[in-house]
Amino acid sequence: MTRKSSSPKESVWNYPRPPRVENTNRHVWVIFQGEIIAESRQAKRVLETSHPPVYYFPPEDVRREFLYPSSRRSWCEFKGSAHYWTVRVGDQEALNAAWSYPSPSPGYGAIREHFAFYPGPMDACYVDGEKVQPQQGEFYGGWITSDIEGPFKGGPGTTGF
Repeated sequence: MTRKSSSPKESVWNYPRPPRVENTNRHVWVIFQGEIIAESRQAKRVLETSHPPVYYFPPEDVRREFLYPSSRRSWCEFKGSAHYWTVRVGDQEALNAAWSYPSPSPGYGAIREHFAFYPGPMDACYVDGEKVQPQQGEFYGGWITSDIEGPFKGGPGTTGF
């Protein structure tokens, strides 16, 4: 089932900088190798200028038996130090395909220990039944749905955004 909306699309250029964290009751889920890795109606949505939303799943809505800690770390000027996770089902894995903020910077405590997933390496990620498109670029993890519009940072020619 694909979500159809009669309301105007959200422009990522109206999202704030620094990013805003908001609660969402939208039904979001992640599938890898036929397994539902995460599913929630209590996710957090992080909105930042020029980026599609990133959905952060509460730890209780993530099947941790499929996540393995990685040594990869990155730094966000707003959220702090991100820790990465490899998603593994059977003998198939997606290296560094999820991330979390165990000790986020002040103002981002709402996403502490929540998990975000890059949609590209997953079989599929969904928002209210609509399969999302991944944000372009190696580093970006935004979820593109039909109710948002860009242009989005990460695509060719967008490094100056």
